[in-house]
Amino acid sequence: MVIKFDKLINNKEELKKFDRTNPYMVTALLVHTFTNYKLDNNNNFYEMLQFLLGEYQPLSEMTKQNIRDRMLQNNKYLFIGKSYFKGATNLNNYKPNIPYEIEVFDDEYSLDADGYKRLFLQSGGADSKRPIMLRLSKDGNYYIWSDSFIGLIADIKEKESENPWQ
Repeated sequence: MVIKFDKLINNKEELKKFDRTNPYMVTALLVHTFTNYKLDNNNNFYEMLQFLLGEYQPLSEMTKQNIRDRMLQNNKYLFIGKSYFKGATNLNNYKPNIPYEIEVFDDEYSLDADGYKRLFLQSGGADSKRPIMLRLSKDGNYYIWSDSFIGLIADIKEKESENPWQ
C-alpha cells in the first residue's frame, strides 16, 4: 500500500491528525519520525516516537542509547528516514520524490494474529525489506510494538556523494 503525504510531519501534534486505526499509516508515520532525529536536541524525535509506541511502552535510556548509536553510525541520522520515501536512493543522496510517498508491504505472514500485524518497509539504500511489528490496542489504534523499529535504522548504503570508491 502506498501512502502519500504533501509534506513531512514534524511533531507529535501533526501525528495526532492521522488515522492510527490503519497499521499501514502508523508504519508510514514512523518513517516521518526518523526524519526528525537531530544531533543537538532529540526531544521532538522522542516525543513523536513515544506517541507511536503508546503510553504503555515507555522508551528506556538503553533504547535511546541504541537509537543514538545507530543514528550516529556513518551520520545515518541525516538520511535514514528519507531513504524510505519513494525515489530516494544512495545514488541521488536520498532525495525523495514530492509528494512524499511511502510504500508499506505485507506478505502471507502479515495477518493479524492476536492483534499483531507484521509489515515491511523498503529503504532505497538496502537490498531487502525490513520488518516492523505493530500491535492493536483496546482503544482501536495500532502502535509500534516494542523495539521492532530498531531494524529500520540498521545500516544502509552511504550517500553516493560521500562514497570514496568507484
